[in-house]
Amino acid sequence: MYIDSRCLYFQKPLLESGTLGAKCNTQMVIPHLTENYGASRDPPEKQAPMCTVHSFPHNIDHCLTWARSEFEGLLEKTPTEVNTFLSNPSAYAAAMRNAGDAQARDQLERVLECLDKDRCETFQDCITWARLKFEDYFSNRVKQLTFTFPEDSITSSGAPFWSAPKRFPRPLQFASSDPSHLNFILAGSILRADVFGIPIPDWAKNPKKFAAAVDKVLVPEFQPKQGVKIVTDEKATSLSTASIDDTAMIENLIARLEDCAKKLPPGFRMKPIQFEKDDDTNYHMDFIAGLANMRARNYSIPEVDKLKAKFIAGRIIPAIATSTAMATGLVCLELYKILAGGHKLEDYRNTFANLALPLFSMAEPVPPKTIKHRDMSWTVWDRWTIHGNITLRELLEWLKQKGLHAYSISCGTSLLYNSMFPRHKDRLDKYSVDVAKEVAKVTCPRTVAPGRRGGAEDDEDNDIDIPLVSIYFR
Repeated sequence: MYIDSRCLYFQKPLLESGTLGAKCNTQMVIPHLTENYGASRDPPEKQAPMCTVHSFPHNIDHCLTWARSEFEGLLEKTPTEVNTFLSNPSAYAAAMRNAGDAQARDQLERVLECLDKDRCETFQDCITWARLKFEDYFSNRVKQLTFTFPEDSITSSGAPFWSAPKRFPRPLQFASSDPSHLNFILAGSILRADVFGIPIPDWAKNPKKFAAAVDKVLVPEFQPKQGVKIVTDEKATSLSTASIDDTAMIENLIARLEDCAKKLPPGFRMKPIQFEKDDDTNYHMDFIAGLANMRARNYSIPEVDKLKAKFIAGRIIPAIATSTAMATGLVCLELYKILAGGHKLEDYRNTFANLALPLFSMAEPVPPKTIKHRDMSWTVWDRWTIHGNITLRELLEWLKQKGLHAYSISCGTSLLYNSMFPRHKDRLDKYSVDVAKEVAKVTCPRTVAPGRRGGAEDDEDNDIDIPLVSIYFR
């Protein structure tokens, strides 16, 4: 999108192409002839419902999507939130109070849990954390789910609740003699140690010594609870449940969090981990593959090896030489037309091809949208020019003469003027070039100031997209 904005600003053609496995596409963006690249968007990728991913997976993709989400939540997002709180506790508390919703409450609970119950000081603490996570993920949650929805449950319509594609899960019994169980605990322990800055002892890589350390962990017995709400709505976008006393709970959590912060050593900070799939020694894929495969084992879903897990979790789609060559050739054909010049819209072609079918589809590019106002018309490629170093007030008056009532003026990403902000009125009598230098921090050439984009309405208060305005001030 950035390249598209630059091509639009400097009135340059853009030959866009891409491949996705056996598929390839090309799109021609020609100034004043076609729409710009950002004028149309691809439809969003279809994703599995949240309740399916979190409670009712039925293929390995669901398990890996959940595993990737848990990795980021445990090792990146929560440590980042902890650091945000520790950097400025009062501002963080104020932000949570202002939010005052279930999401803010959940966020505070995670931060408090990380600094209190789940805080690690030694590598043995990290082993304990990983072992208890195993029990929580692959035993306790499954026991709670099957307690809430037993195998013979029926829906309100009388159909079996656990009908296809749902799979009835079975809890796992941890065994240190199972290499997959032990590898998951090892990867989780090492990553947790990295987050807390705890050195990893040499004995951690010795399977027998590590298994002995894992067996020392005391795992509390789990009892399913009555009345636990588990999201089953496929349209749900959040697992957080609102509570009538969210505000009181947030206040309580903030107070506990502030007390907890006082017990931390001076300058304490966590080290968030960003997922990196290409380093086989960092235990990232070991942890994600372990999470996904143990969950798959819960639901009797075929497991995958680490390489296959990397392809799915890392969203890797192999490049194919034939589709790449085809996209290159098609773009070069259109490049010849641009270099020759003088071609009409109907001479250019956008292409979509799928070599696996095979499917080849060529079409003329879409012309840019034309905006009409009074006796004027323009497209996104057009530009209005003004000669003379005018003030912002004069610029607004110039637009008013065209029947356009501008309520905002921007330069790049900086807002130069907005009628809603009283202090912006002080800028009205300043030269527009000076305001751009002061607010947008731009360096203007000797003769032309960077283009300004305005938000404007017509006489009937309808929003109108106006062209870029360039001011020649010398």
